Amino acid sequence: MGRFDGLPIREELKSFEPYGAPQLDVPVLLNVNENPYPPSEETVADIAGSVAEAARGMNRYPDREFLGLRADLAAYLARESGAQLEPEQLWAANGSNEVMLHILQAFGGPGRTALSFAPTYSMYPEYARDTNTAWVAGRRAEDFTLDRSKAIAAISRHRPSVVLLASPNNPTGTALPIDVTEAIVAQAAALGSVVVVDEAYAEFRRAGTPSAMSLLPAYPNLAVSRTMSKAFAMAGGRVGYLAASKQFVDALRIVRLPYHLSAITQAAARAALRHSGELLGRVERLRVERDETVDWLRSLGLRAVDSDANFVLFGTFADRHAVWQALLDDGVLIRETGPDGWLRVSIGTSEEMAAFRASLERILKTDTGRLS
Repeated sequence: MGRFDGLPIREELKSFEPYGAPQLDVPVLLNVNENPYPPSEETVADIAGSVAEAARGMNRYPDREFLGLRADLAAYLARESGAQLEPEQLWAANGSNEVMLHILQAFGGPGRTALSFAPTYSMYPEYARDTNTAWVAGRRAEDFTLDRSKAIAAISRHRPSVVLLASPNNPTGTALPIDVTEAIVAQAAALGSVVVVDEAYAEFRRAGTPSAMSLLPAYPNLAVSRTMSKAFAMAGGRVGYLAASKQFVDALRIVRLPYHLSAITQAAARAALRHSGELLGRVERLRVERDETVDWLRSLGLRAVDSDANFVLFGTFADRHAVWQALLDDGVLIRETGPDGWLRVSIGTSEEMAAFRASLERILKTDTGRLS
């Protein structure tokens, strides 16, 4: 018997498994790009107090437009990226995944196409599938950069309604040059398409790497998405957001479910933003550890991609799954993702990275660690 026998599930969903990275109980978790440092007790107390206050009014629906949170996000982006935004130009939801789904609900759909450039975030085609949007993936270069002329040609050829650009890209960690981003946004605007620059890892970018936020005043078809899951150490809080023109945000307000952002989520997010200095204080430490990890991997004869995120893609192995399993056997969980032969490691604490290095060094001395 099939697992959906007797149920009228959509035909195109029958062969799929639910998305998800392995959640295993091992000592060293370096597989889902979490911030390894929890919030301080002071921040925890502020979040807890704010949530308690929100709980006192839980008999009422939450603020549907959450303009207080949107104003706080605008203020944060002014400090972080110099973006001058009105609260109505911000949007938030339960993780950037829901933000992306809102975008595909508003601008995708039957007869429309979403375009991105592989390798990139594996959820993008799932957003398209879930909204009955056709999915097209162009290719990045061998070094995972994006050729401007080829990207523009792909947009002209496929005429997508939505273009998804991750910068820094997941799983490669590579950031897009701002001139390439602007050329793509301009071409999309000429064809009536929207562009989403997914900056989930933007706070980890290296000095001198600009944010696409700087392009917002000139392009009403552009949205720049962020998350509080990574740099803010709030993966468990599920808060994602974007900045865009007011008309772009208004389109999302049409498709969102009523009261989609709970009072508890709003309270926790606003409290965390009050402590942005502390929560982001360890980002520089993670940047240093990331760059040292790239150098160390290369010293072993491995390929490692320069990263503007909090993870590093490295390889290439004759049997990457065997390497992944050998690391797991040592209590170190990383991610088997990206092109064949590559693996991705999230940047953890110094102790976690030491465990990763010791395990990988041992594996590379065995037949399991053969390079391709």
